[in-house]
Amino acid sequence: MIDLDKANAELDGASPQAIIEWAIKHAKKPIVTTNFGPHEAVILHMATQVKADLPVIWIDSGYNVRDTYKVAEDIISALNLNLEVYTPKVSAARRDAALGGIPGVDDEAHVEFTEQFKLEPFRRAMAEQAPDIWLTAVRSEQTEFRKDMKVVEMGPNGVIKVAPVLHWKEADMLEYLAANTLPTPDHYFDPTKAEAGRECGLHTKL
Repeated sequence: MIDLDKANAELDGASPQAIIEWAIKHAKKPIVTTNFGPHEAVILHMATQVKADLPVIWIDSGYNVRDTYKVAEDIISALNLNLEVYTPKVSAARRDAALGGIPGVDDEAHVEFTEQFKLEPFRRAMAEQAPDIWLTAVRSEQTEFRKDMKVVEMGPNGVIKVAPVLHWKEADMLEYLAANTLPTPDHYFDPTKAEAGRECGLHTKL
């Protein structure tokens, strides 16, 4: 078992690349998750430079906008990603046509919606993939909750969650994208968040 305090002390001030190398070295079955949103190509590029066949898990809600899907395909092809896609058991088309569509964030139905379109597929992915280390692209400046996160934390079901770019700013992400000629979508929409600065539950409820 990894000593979290020791790991965070060891990685204090380390570069994202060094953090990823540390994670891969200590993992028996690592994964990286992505939503193919803005700047996501950064961690995918970094991680696959260390381990080319690293499993990449995408929880695709079915509600992504056209630009996101197009950029996702570009990244998948450019990096030759070892991609596993998990989708909700209820399709976006069915939800829109028969189940009331996307509820407002203040609607009590939004909790069930988030469970259907984000949390349940994620739990299913984690159960099937059974990773011991999970690489995530969360950054401290994104939400109030993430300001207090550490680079190495305990995630769901005993999985060690590692956030290599936690302390990077948006300018750092943009610089890396440009330096490595990586695409990023101009338009992205997460129906379980609905607005900037909200958590979807992956880092707060699982």
